[in-house]
Amino acid sequence: MLILGIETSCDETGIALFDSEKGLLADALYSQIAVHAEYGGVVPELASRDHIRKTLPLVKQVFSEAGISDKDLDGVAYTAGPGLAGALLVGAGIARSLAYGWNIPAIAVHHMEGHLLAPMLEDNPPEFPFVALLVSGGHTMLVNVEGIGQYKLLGDSLDDAAGEAFDKTAKMLGLAYPGGPAVAKLAEKGEVGRYTFPRPMTDRPGLDFSFSGLKTFTLNTLQKSDKTEQTKADILSYVSGYKKW
Repeated sequence: MLILGIETSCDETGIALFDSEKGLLADALYSQIAVHAEYGGVVPELASRDHIRKTLPLVKQVFSEAGISDKDLDGVAYTAGPGLAGALLVGAGIARSLAYGWNIPAIAVHHMEGHLLAPMLEDNPPEFPFVALLVSGGHTMLVNVEGIGQYKLLGDSLDDAAGEAFDKTAKMLGLAYPGGPAVAKLAEKGEVGRYTFPRPMTDRPGLDFSFSGLKTFTLNTLQKSDKTEQTKADILSYVSGYKKW
């Protein structure tokens, strides 16, 4: 079975051709980082417009790389959500239109389920059941994966996802977007142990996450500091995880 996959949930346009027997035949990914960088975060309308421009050219690209035509396909899979509404509509509209024109099924895929099952495509896939830490854009969750379609949420972020926390922390420190790589790079220069941050959610049962308190503590610590590059690095050495708990 040969499937065309289309992913447009946020700020990346991802296209892939997957064969159930041969595996991944071709894939292409276009990042919108340059589009959103000047705003310090993803602008949904700009994301949607960029997906419109890039999706079909990338589909043609992977067809060419794999040396196949639409007549070889058995279905078109697309990200149905969660994600940015406008961006998702672009992918869904294109995928369903292509499937209708080619007279093959259109398959809606839950974004988080796709991430949970992606390791099953590796050479050494995990065996069911397994626990997955899912950190994806606006989501941070701990899931018990008992089988395909069998999931139990063990913990979830009560406020921001990890990615959002990194972006907002980077912005308050005047670092570039996206925040994760910028925070990690500066944190490598930090002095571990200069600052001690509180550990959230340790005084309550369950496996939920919370990042809002760490952001606030980072801001308050920064405002009381000399705001030098070294001080920022020392702060981030804890925030980014270089400080071992």
